Amino acid sequence: MPAADMYRYTRVIKSFTGLIRQKTPFESKGILGNDSLRYYSSKEPGKPDPSKASPCSSKPQVIEPCRPPDSAKTKCQPTMNDMPKPCGSWEDANKKNQSKNTRNLLIGLATALATLALLWKMGMFDTTAPPSEPVAKKKEKKARKGVVKAPKDSSEIPSCVPYLLIGGGTASLSAFRAIKTRDPKAQVLVVTSEGDFPYMRPPLSKELWFSEDKEAVENLKFKQWNGKERSLFFEPDEFYTQCLELTKCPNGGVAVARGWKVVKLDVVEQKAYLDDGKAIKYDKCLLATGGIPKSLPLLDNASEEVQDRVILYRSIPDFRELNEITNEAKSIAIIGGGFLGSELACALAKKGKDTGMQVMQIFPEKGNMGKILPHYLSNWTTQKVRNEGVEVITESFLQGINYDGDQLVLTLNNGKKIRTDNLVVAVGIEPNIELADASDLETDEDCGGFVVNAELMARSNLWVAGDCSCFYDVKLGRRRVEHHDHAVVSGRLAGENMAGAANPYTHQSMFWSDLGPEVGYEAIGIVDATLPTVGVFAKATEKDTPKAVVTETGESIRSETEMVAEPVKPSKTGMKPPKEGEDYGKGVIFYLRDDIVVGIVLWNVFNRMAVARQVLKEDRKYEDLNEVAKLFNIHGD
Repeated sequence: MPAADMYRYTRVIKSFTGLIRQKTPFESKGILGNDSLRYYSSKEPGKPDPSKASPCSSKPQVIEPCRPPDSAKTKCQPTMNDMPKPCGSWEDANKKNQSKNTRNLLIGLATALATLALLWKMGMFDTTAPPSEPVAKKKEKKARKGVVKAPKDSSEIPSCVPYLLIGGGTASLSAFRAIKTRDPKAQVLVVTSEGDFPYMRPPLSKELWFSEDKEAVENLKFKQWNGKERSLFFEPDEFYTQCLELTKCPNGGVAVARGWKVVKLDVVEQKAYLDDGKAIKYDKCLLATGGIPKSLPLLDNASEEVQDRVILYRSIPDFRELNEITNEAKSIAIIGGGFLGSELACALAKKGKDTGMQVMQIFPEKGNMGKILPHYLSNWTTQKVRNEGVEVITESFLQGINYDGDQLVLTLNNGKKIRTDNLVVAVGIEPNIELADASDLETDEDCGGFVVNAELMARSNLWVAGDCSCFYDVKLGRRRVEHHDHAVVSGRLAGENMAGAANPYTHQSMFWSDLGPEVGYEAIGIVDATLPTVGVFAKATEKDTPKAVVTETGESIRSETEMVAEPVKPSKTGMKPPKEGEDYGKGVIFYLRDDIVVGIVLWNVFNRMAVARQVLKEDRKYEDLNEVAKLFNIHGD
């Protein structure tokens, strides 16, 4: 029984008991006794304690006679010493008592019936018997597959390893590559709660949705914007060593225990404990637990029918489920106007053109990516998303949700109601710091994540990388970054330091977003729409698209192309700030704090991230940002 129902039930019983005591026909008149009867409590102040007195020393005590009650205050004496005098006719008194008893009985029955009715409503009595014959059921949503553990038994997982990586995402992948580079014979064990080998997350909201080969998509293969096919997984399955064989390999290897969860770290004894109690001794350990998709309290408290139609989008199982749903759904709504929500909206709208599915995107900002882009560019982006076929609903948030007629009914803050088959939530992530309390690890109250030093160390022989690390940026202060490039670089640095290096983290990570193959941007530093910005733009060409840069480099992961990009020469042509309503083909947006550039967005400008890092590194005021924009040579002259 729920706690609230149990509380109400207890209150009813107490009230019923009190009523019975008050209305009982046998009314208490006190204690009847002779005048000579009197007693003391052993704990009454000022009186002897019989338990402590010796039997030989005890003497008879003179007991004062009990005074009878004042006869003026009572009609009949409550003692046996005085004969009570009848008050009134016996027949009248008898009738009066019978009437009183009947009334009290009726009140008791009514109270009992009310109690039973309340318990019935609370579901305390279940008289529904299971059907003896199978009955027709409504079409149910396919149950989400649970994570399958591999290996099935923890006895096959090594009990002692030189390198232990907790988490199976990009940061761990980058770390074990760095470890193997410095220590080729290293034995590395990765423990991940996910059921898959390490994979790339960016294509889950981009390229995978644009592939027309259903079989390839089922096998998690996608075509890059240049048409080249690629697997979502970083390495083939054959690359990894079986967990049982890891410590037996003289040349080392990397083993991945999938579906297993580390629930506690003993950083003093250097042990990690799995969810079944098994302990793993380690020499060096990396925490790369990533992030958990955020939800909304309204959805967390919703009915089961509602929650069955809500997806918190983050992983491969989420993609598989959403891909299956959108094969038949007539409508779908997305909560969130950031880069993930906007990418998904454009991707699903493309699919909707073939299936007739309606796609709606709802967020509280005035335009897409309104927390990142300046208002004029955010508004332009929103129009671009609408042109892709998305019904964008701005300045709105979810205020109510219920299940009706095999659909979800969303109630917005303005009172508008929207019906949709399913709901996708893309409102950001929060760092996965579940191990903090059990392992006595420090976390940052403002940024979230595990607090680390410049070498990404949290404790002795314990490093943290990726989304869950909170590090100190010498230029921008303590930060936590949730993007692919940061996971790659921080994972690599942590792996190098685990293998003997002692390098500080000084990298300015970047992130990117593509709204399909034609529009994309890259960003670095602090990009916050509340900061003052200066933007300079130029007319775009066919070469100024995500598709063009992937075709040229053969790489869809933009952080990889930026690492090998060739230096560019400054432009000789000046640029002018945009006017309202202009087509923002390509350009550079500078974000200022105290007139110092702290962030940069490259809009349809690619392979210029090295220049952006240099500008941020200068950490100074510029008199003319139009001259600074020439360094990016967006005209290509």
